[in-house]
Amino acid sequence: MKAISYRSYGGPEVLEYGELPDPKVGPDSVLVKVKAAAVNPVDWKAQAGYLDGALDAVFPVVPGWDVSGVVVQPGADVQEFAVGDEVIGYVREDFLSRGTFAEYVAAPVRTLARKPANLTFEQAAGLPLAGLTAYQSLVKALRVAQGQTVLIHAAAGGVGSMAVQIAKHLGARVIGTASERNHDYLRGLGAEPVVYGDGLADRVRALAPSGVDAVLDLAGGEALTVSPGLLAEGGRLASIADPSVLGLGGRYVFVRPDPSDLTALTELAESGALTVEVAEVFPLEKTAAAQRLNAEGHTRGKIVVTVP
Repeated sequence: MKAISYRSYGGPEVLEYGELPDPKVGPDSVLVKVKAAAVNPVDWKAQAGYLDGALDAVFPVVPGWDVSGVVVQPGADVQEFAVGDEVIGYVREDFLSRGTFAEYVAAPVRTLARKPANLTFEQAAGLPLAGLTAYQSLVKALRVAQGQTVLIHAAAGGVGSMAVQIAKHLGARVIGTASERNHDYLRGLGAEPVVYGDGLADRVRALAPSGVDAVLDLAGGEALTVSPGLLAEGGRLASIADPSVLGLGGRYVFVRPDPSDLTALTELAESGALTVEVAEVFPLEKTAAAQRLNAEGHTRGKIVVTVP
């Protein structure tokens, strides 16, 4: 099969495009013909070696955890999916090796759900990791409920835009930090935008004088350090960007594969409550360029790689 891989840690320059053996399908996995795979910051961070020690690398590594595609071969013990089923997945295992930037991926069924019928394969590929991160942060870590006020830092990004939509679906009022150029976009999603940077705390207090019920930090840095002071009594704090949130009394969230949560996202998408904005699409052989664009950190929505 054609695939993107790397044989040593490094930046986009270590990525190679070429032939690799087709993946073997275990009894609890299915072989997925990849239609599209989304680029996430964790891809190039893992590739740079930042997760070394947490996740072992078995070289050559095919990067990528997000996927949308079609089942072409179920494993011997798989009852959940059949040949021809369209699926999405957050295909993360406990090591780095068998990723989604390839023509085929062997995906454990615990990482998959059916693809939303109303999304293209490109849109659907952008849903799993970002959507699960937002969903698990808001529903499980922060326990957001109807009538509460939620502050989301970096609300216009891939995770942030989904978090805004999920929080609105839960019945919350949403305040979102973003650069001014993204404020109309956030208003369209139902959030009240504020500019990040100096004076952020005062701007949030002007909108929520009694404090917010929950803060979801997707940025780290100053956004995280000012957040405890913006919480109402009994307020909750979670971050996906900085584990130092634990020292501030909050939760650190590292997203995990969960087919029930992924199915909930599919249902939200099909109901119209959750959309995925695709910023740019690259062919598989241009994955390095897609990765460079993602690393710049200024893209609104998801960057997606397609596989012919």
